[in-house]
Amino acid sequence: MADRARTPQVVLQTRKLKKHFGGVQAVCGVDLSVPDGDLRAVIGPNGAGKTTLFNLITRDIPHDSGEIHFQGEEISALSSHEVCRRGIGRTFQITSIFRRLTTLENVQTALLTHHRRHYNLFAPASRLYRDAALALLERVGLREQALKPSGVLAHGDQRRLELAIALAGDPRLLMLDEPTAGMAPRERHEIMELVARIGADTGLTIVFTEHDMDVVFAVAAHITVLHQGWVIAEGRPQEVRANQEVQRIYLGQQVARSR
Repeated sequence: MADRARTPQVVLQTRKLKKHFGGVQAVCGVDLSVPDGDLRAVIGPNGAGKTTLFNLITRDIPHDSGEIHFQGEEISALSSHEVCRRGIGRTFQITSIFRRLTTLENVQTALLTHHRRHYNLFAPASRLYRDAALALLERVGLREQALKPSGVLAHGDQRRLELAIALAGDPRLLMLDEPTAGMAPRERHEIMELVARIGADTGLTIVFTEHDMDVVFAVAAHITVLHQGWVIAEGRPQEVRANQEVQRIYLGQQVARSR
């Protein structure tokens, strides 16, 4: 255990990863290394390549060149479904839930899918994994909302539900693309503190994108900064905050907008 603490296993690694759209180079030879149990923020201005990088890692879009390794296995030839089966979970910028199903049924559906079983609301299968689903809702603070149609939940609670759905896949790596999008400042801090607690309690490796720098510097263990598809800085929050290029390119924009 002591040796593992000194040299954590690398869970996710990309090497010279590239992607272009027409004449635009969206991801420019990105080298990324995320150790076991890390809470990693990927930040950068709009158009920096953050979502594209996520889409490449989860195989939602093909890469042009480079390598993607997950737990030591090269996964760049796998489909998004196969990557999910390997243990990479994902949420998206736009809320994605079954709005006509209850909060509980959404999580049950995710559990049934993970265990490769079919869901039927009118058959005993609808009772499968009920306890496991309720436990996940408890973890994200939605136990009291279990029987409500998910479509009537507040936006912040729908984001919590998405987190529970992602956790239902029992991921080894969880990738959250702007998990606080559309939330008020207090809600942003609350949900990211929840994410940090889940990571600390379970040892789950988490990578997230976020525009709120207060949130990023409050919860992230390490930060990777992208600009025009390139990694321009990486390190602990205090190191990134002190980086002059980051201040010029990104943090300076945040300060300017706040004036």
